[in-house]
Amino acid sequence: MKLQTIEILNFKNIADASLTLSPGLNCFLGLNGMGKSNLLEAIHLLCLARAMSPMPESQLIRHGEQLLSVKGTFMMEGDREEKISAGIVKGKGKSLKHNGKEYERISQHIGRFPLVCVTPADAMLVIGPGDGRRRLMDMVISQADKTYLAHLIRYNKALESRNRMLRAGVRDDLLYESVETGMADAAASIHRARAGWVQKIAPGLENYYHRIAGNDERASMTYRSVLNDASLTDVLNACRSKDIALGYSSQGIHRDDIAMGLGDYSMRRLGSQGQIKTYNIALRLAIFDFLKEAGGITPILLLDDIFDKLDADRVARIIHIVCESDNFSQIFITDTNRTHLDDIIRHIQDDTRLFGVENGQFSLIEHNKATDNAE
Repeated sequence: MKLQTIEILNFKNIADASLTLSPGLNCFLGLNGMGKSNLLEAIHLLCLARAMSPMPESQLIRHGEQLLSVKGTFMMEGDREEKISAGIVKGKGKSLKHNGKEYERISQHIGRFPLVCVTPADAMLVIGPGDGRRRLMDMVISQADKTYLAHLIRYNKALESRNRMLRAGVRDDLLYESVETGMADAAASIHRARAGWVQKIAPGLENYYHRIAGNDERASMTYRSVLNDASLTDVLNACRSKDIALGYSSQGIHRDDIAMGLGDYSMRRLGSQGQIKTYNIALRLAIFDFLKEAGGITPILLLDDIFDKLDADRVARIIHIVCESDNFSQIFITDTNRTHLDDIIRHIQDDTRLFGVENGQFSLIEHNKATDNAE
């Protein structure tokens, strides 16, 4: 899968842009705040129908405007062209169209255009609260498993109903059980999917961390869930009185988490900036492999300012992994340092494009075709 062209209107600081993209490597050079990351976020919206980070979607609209539009043309396997358009209008919400036809449910789009991104905000995945780690699990698994999102929606609706009952002080056990039965069924499916995902991801995480760090530090991840030791039905029965007093559901898969470790210690408590950055990049590359295997489609890879806080050796190893392997296909990289980007381009024997970015405007600086590199 390759993104051939993208047209952007009123997306953050990008007033109007139309780019023809390389099927291989696309590099974006510019100072901070110029719009490099905004371009990647527009691609993220096309592929996953949501912004990179949780926010009101109206905030994606350029200041002073009422709507935004992002359109992309993808080349799929078998030279099949598909078009996606996303729009957001203040006060009216979001629309998403596939080949000119609007989806009945946006969830139908998830998984069709797989994408993996690495951003500076990923540090919060390690040091921040558990909701970010749960959101990562949900986003990745949903791209690979269509039933997962349906179970998640079902669970969250039942959870909302139970919380309303708790806030109202309802004490009828039969009413709770009528809601909790659906919660428990959905939770069991979600738990199996999450546990299986962590089991599949962990070896790839460990491998990529070792290759990037160049040492014997062992990166690990462990799934923490109340369902590891009991059924949700038993858990909710045990904590119902407490939850009535609290006014919310204190236990359930909505409290699941991932323990991220390096050797014998917690990354969250003791990881350095470089270790956390390395861990996040290794995790995203392992996720890339998971999605590629699960869906049979090579995801697009977005690497936003990945070289910050890393020493030269780790930068070189990342370049080697990403640029000198047939595992990856279309890659988007942003940086403020042209030396890094030129070094990457020299390693690529393929079609590469280098764009300059200034105040939301994009200009093609360099275009090296595969035939040029071969000469």
